[in-house]
Amino acid sequence: MTSTPAVPQIPSVALNNGVRIPQLGFGVWQVPDAEAVPAVRTAIEAGYRSIDTAEIYENEAGTGRAIAEAGVARDELFVTTKLWNSGTVDWSGEQGRDRVLRAFDGSLAKLGLDQLDLYLIHWPRPMHGSTFLNIWRAFEQLHADGRVRAIGVSNFRVPDLELLLKEASVVPALNQVELHPYFPQAELRAFHAQHGIATEAWSPLGQGGDLLAEPALVRIAEKHGRSTAQVVLRWHLQSGVIAIPKSVTPSRIRENLDVAGFELDAEDLAAIAAVATDQRIGPDPAGFDWN
Repeated sequence: MTSTPAVPQIPSVALNNGVRIPQLGFGVWQVPDAEAVPAVRTAIEAGYRSIDTAEIYENEAGTGRAIAEAGVARDELFVTTKLWNSGTVDWSGEQGRDRVLRAFDGSLAKLGLDQLDLYLIHWPRPMHGSTFLNIWRAFEQLHADGRVRAIGVSNFRVPDLELLLKEASVVPALNQVELHPYFPQAELRAFHAQHGIATEAWSPLGQGGDLLAEPALVRIAEKHGRSTAQVVLRWHLQSGVIAIPKSVTPSRIRENLDVAGFELDAEDLAAIAAVATDQRIGPDPAGFDWN
């Protein structure tokens, strides 16, 4: 007989409304819908319990199919998706509110779920002023109706959050942003901590490439007998950041989850801090307005 491998124990973070989210999740950005089925299924089998998708990724259906096929109880999973607040839509007034509710219904149907764990506004689009405020009011309605357990934002900067907090009845539970050792977002994370907003990192591995070949990180990985990716993900966890690495390679999906059993020491953390360039890899929210 072969024994079933133990499922890794991933720590969780309490959001500001008491809902808990696993600190390490699985992202499906740039994963085609058909490929999302085996990737998400493999991730759940490996032990991931948080899955992150978005309307614009066009893989909610594949993600939902994988969730249905995985055989894990719904209350053990944490599912996030995002509203694509495109500039081709009028988000003001009742029309905007109805568009949010229709988009939410569409995402829920594709995912095959009755309730969402977390719903995010995908981009702030600050060049259009405070259009996200009307969207947020619809989010608050979805939350009050119990259709989503927590609501939050993605790619919001400090000025965007300040504007939202002036008007919001519900403080965003989470802000999902680009964050990795090259771009650690210290100012934004401090603002989050001050206001009880959790920080979640997209592209936590810096989309691979240069970051995972960074000599200082490679040396730390060799010191601990780990991969560079595992060191970076361990840094996120010890920094109190939620991370959602993406991969379609089964071995890497499992490797990215295996970040227990070692601890970065003060010397390691100082070396990681020293590689910061404060340069983004992805788009700057201040000017991003893709329709």
